[in-house]
Amino acid sequence: MTETLGFIGLGKLGLPIAEKLMEGGFSLRVFNRTAEKATGLVAKGAVAVASPVETAMAGGVVVSIVSDDRALLEVAGDDFCEALGTGIHISMSTVSPVTSRTLAERHARVGGRFVAAPVFGRPEAAAAKKLWICTSGAAASKAAVRPVFDAIGQGVFDFGEDAGAANVVKLAGNFMLTAAIEAMAEASAMAEKNGVARADLLNMLSSTIFNCPIYVNYGKGIVNSQFEPAGFAIPLILKDMHLVQKTASDARAPMPMVNLLVDRYLSMMANGLERYDAVALALGAAEDAGLKWG
Repeated sequence: MTETLGFIGLGKLGLPIAEKLMEGGFSLRVFNRTAEKATGLVAKGAVAVASPVETAMAGGVVVSIVSDDRALLEVAGDDFCEALGTGIHISMSTVSPVTSRTLAERHARVGGRFVAAPVFGRPEAAAAKKLWICTSGAAASKAAVRPVFDAIGQGVFDFGEDAGAANVVKLAGNFMLTAAIEAMAEASAMAEKNGVARADLLNMLSSTIFNCPIYVNYGKGIVNSQFEPAGFAIPLILKDMHLVQKTASDARAPMPMVNLLVDRYLSMMANGLERYDAVALALGAAEDAGLKWG
């Protein structure tokens, strides 16, 4: 595959992913709405361009990681697809499976290819080349871009040829992640009401029967009130939970807990807590129990 990639989106995950690609030997043509975010990459040899279309080279590869479905559909418009031609668009954004299927069809109309490749991992995991990558799309396309995945992640999981399948997995994972935080938040409130410190509870459980990254890392966040800076900010989580609701509803798969999570996040947004991290769910559970956080 080509050693020059297009890259769109230099947010909290996009920037360290782009840096890892450059460290892996790829040259980048980068676009970000806030152009200043590309300064560090340009200093290392990347080329900053003025539009998403300019990242695309006919027959080449473009990686995108943007905030939501609307942004992705705008980035990958007809002009972008035509510029990329028979090339491959790798979408690492957390979006609806419907959006990925729409883009796969849009690219196919001009002979192009689309691979969904959402990732699991916070920005620090991206910087350490520790992302877990889910993929879906045509087998030949996934094989062609495997060097990209190998440059940024510690493992790749293939979910078949349906372009939207990897996004279903990503939404399911994000739901399970936030449900785990809610469970820890509620358990901590119950423990504190019964005289057991949340630190004692979560330190014990996360080092024994719940000894896995989500409980360990987010448990520490709850114990230490690590609400800022946000690795996974409330507006993005709320967006993801709305996508889970829609995907579940379309499939007629009831998910009662996601409705609770949406209400939690809406409450946080209404109270001006958009800047907080996901672990701030603990604040809502504590308030419900009549506890003062501290």
